[in-house]
Amino acid sequence: MTPLATIVLVILALVVLAAVMVITSARRSDVRGAGALARETVKRDKSIKAEAGDAPSGSAYESQAIATRTAVLEKATEVAPVVWRAPDQEAVDVSRRQFFNRASIFLVLTGTAAFGASLIAFLWPRAGGGFGSKVNVGRLDDLIAQIRSERGFVYKPEARTWLTTYPADSLPKARLSYGNQGPVLNGMENGLVALYQKCPHLGCRVPECKSSQWFECPCHGSQYDRVGEKKAGPAPRGMDRFGINVSNGNVIVDTGTIFNGPAIGINTTGQEAEGPHCVSGEAKH
Repeated sequence: MTPLATIVLVILALVVLAAVMVITSARRSDVRGAGALARETVKRDKSIKAEAGDAPSGSAYESQAIATRTAVLEKATEVAPVVWRAPDQEAVDVSRRQFFNRASIFLVLTGTAAFGASLIAFLWPRAGGGFGSKVNVGRLDDLIAQIRSERGFVYKPEARTWLTTYPADSLPKARLSYGNQGPVLNGMENGLVALYQKCPHLGCRVPECKSSQWFECPCHGSQYDRVGEKKAGPAPRGMDRFGINVSNGNVIVDTGTIFNGPAIGINTTGQEAEGPHCVSGEAKH
């Protein structure tokens, strides 16, 4: 047998086999194709329908349920519609301008309050020592000896005060002139005067003048004797002063209270310039 004959026979066999398979499949579809029910299934369905009798169909049952539910529900009360109004932006929101205005006001108030608090803290007398409180400047005997050794004047920076001696023979006049300033007079009776360093004219720091034995302001030429009573210049009064208390031999200067200096014309010690002035250079006032 030639190869060609063999190929033809194989092709014929394949064609016959394919035809058999197609015929067999078509027969099965006719008997139990897609959607076909088995005999047992059909028989069971018939028995169920017989037992059910005149039961309502699915559509009838559904219609009956809808009618029952509709009868039970109550009709809602009709409410008139509310007219819509746009919300007030001032009430529900903060505009950019409002935000910046309020922020600016808050910052200004906060800054002002902080500045005021710091200013009050700066000006308020300190109770913990130093200027603005009661300052212990040393022993009375030691201070008098130091004043004499330094030719009439001792400066205490912690109290911002000049300490000088007050002559005992001038106390009667002092009681007449300083009777209303008890703490100041108390210091004089103990032989001391505590003078505030600031000139009552414009607040310059007044130095001592060793040659004249006076206090002489270099700013505008006001002059005061050794106990701070005014002698010359534009100052409206004598040098301001602090009260003194002597406790157990210690001299306590109360820098928390400043007493105004004596009025112009008060001269309890009668001291004149003892040499050339440091400001004017004159030999005597």
